[in-house]
Amino acid sequence: MGGGNVGDGVVVDLTAMAGPRIEVRSDERRAVMQAGASLGELDAAAAPHGLRLPPDPSSWRWATAGGVVSTNAAGARSVRYGSVRAWVEAVRLVTVDGELAEFRRGGGMMEPGRVAAARRFIAEVEPAIRAAAPRIERHYPRTRKNSSGYALDVFLRSGDLLDLVIGSEGTLGLITEVEWRLDPVPRHRAGLRLTLADYASLGDIVRRLVALQASAVELLDRTFLELVVEHGGEDVAGLASADAEAILLVEFEGDDPRRLAAIVELAAAETRPLAARVETAIAPADAERLWRLRHAASPILAGLPPDRRSLQVIEDGCVPVERIGDYVTGIRRAARARALAVVVFGHAGDGNVHVNLLPEVARPGWEQAVSSLLEEVTDLVIRLGGVPSGEHGDGRLRAGFLERVYGAEIVGLFRRIKESFDPLGILNPGIILPSGEPPVARLKAGAGAVPLPSDIADALREIERRGGYARPRLEIADG
Repeated sequence: MGGGNVGDGVVVDLTAMAGPRIEVRSDERRAVMQAGASLGELDAAAAPHGLRLPPDPSSWRWATAGGVVSTNAAGARSVRYGSVRAWVEAVRLVTVDGELAEFRRGGGMMEPGRVAAARRFIAEVEPAIRAAAPRIERHYPRTRKNSSGYALDVFLRSGDLLDLVIGSEGTLGLITEVEWRLDPVPRHRAGLRLTLADYASLGDIVRRLVALQASAVELLDRTFLELVVEHGGEDVAGLASADAEAILLVEFEGDDPRRLAAIVELAAAETRPLAARVETAIAPADAERLWRLRHAASPILAGLPPDRRSLQVIEDGCVPVERIGDYVTGIRRAARARALAVVVFGHAGDGNVHVNLLPEVARPGWEQAVSSLLEEVTDLVIRLGGVPSGEHGDGRLRAGFLERVYGAEIVGLFRRIKESFDPLGILNPGIILPSGEPPVARLKAGAGAVPLPSDIADALREIERRGGYARPRLEIADG
């Protein structure tokens, strides 16, 4: 159960909205798209113009514009280009009052006096946020990414209501349209592969690579490599030595191939004293295979035998980059103490680690073990100065932990923001502001799982196994 899982209520599907889905304005390096269109469609429309949206969530082929804006999504290249927030120029939002609002970068807004939600916020909540600025400055973690709670820190810097809508997970209104800034596609890419014997030097390595403007620094932990060998049918021999704890995949981008080669050599020289092995002469086919492995995680995890289920419960913690080694080792230690298998991978360049739990669902007590692991790892994230969600959002899973992260006063401001935009509390209840339900009450396996007709359950499992997330769920229900 990731941060964005749905709960009780009406699900609104925007994928079938009428009208043009994507308009690329190449001379302005802009694109306007409907919220139900996918990043894959945007990529196809922008590529002929030599443009792209640089943040690249691994789900880009089917992730919708509304979804990625609502979670402030990110991806492997966010280490250089930031999360999607930096690339959102404007959104159109249908408010709970049935009004259409447009929030634009730079504080612009379509007829602000007409939008009741904006009037309520400006009159009743914004002064309280500004009065609490010193506390917000002290209590917001210093992480490279943050999709936990409302972005009060960013709002204070920008003054843009747009920055509260981004990452609000559908709790403030229904996004119907997004305007993006685009960037030219770099002409060349180069990379290197680092093998780590332990995690002691990971933070230092990542810091050096980030300073050189690496476009991606991805982590494949030993648990990930072992999963690929055991269940993916892929031989990783030669990718890492037998005693390797992790592999780092590093990518640089640019238009000048000679300068790019020089940066790669400098990166190798900077990291060679800290890594067990550094390789720069990676054949294109080998590099492609490594990235394919990185993106194969979800289908492999979804295709495990029936006695194992991949659960996304502690899957999006983000800590300061210098603490990432402490975070990964802490996760593995806590899971081992509960006899829970885990698979660890993610965006090392941002300190954002994804963890999949693989409990034996026939084993008595596994749900209690998962629940206690979530508690311990959340405490670890906070102790290391991190946040429970770097890019996926809090959803119902992590909402109850936000007071531990920010404190009661800031969560009180979250509540006032929500009430100003949604006085009746009908938009995504239980997300960001907790409903009181236990965080692991709606797992997809175990005693608390919602029973589904067998044909629908089989169809959903098939979507997981094949990564077919673009398939409309209504098609399953109707079929």
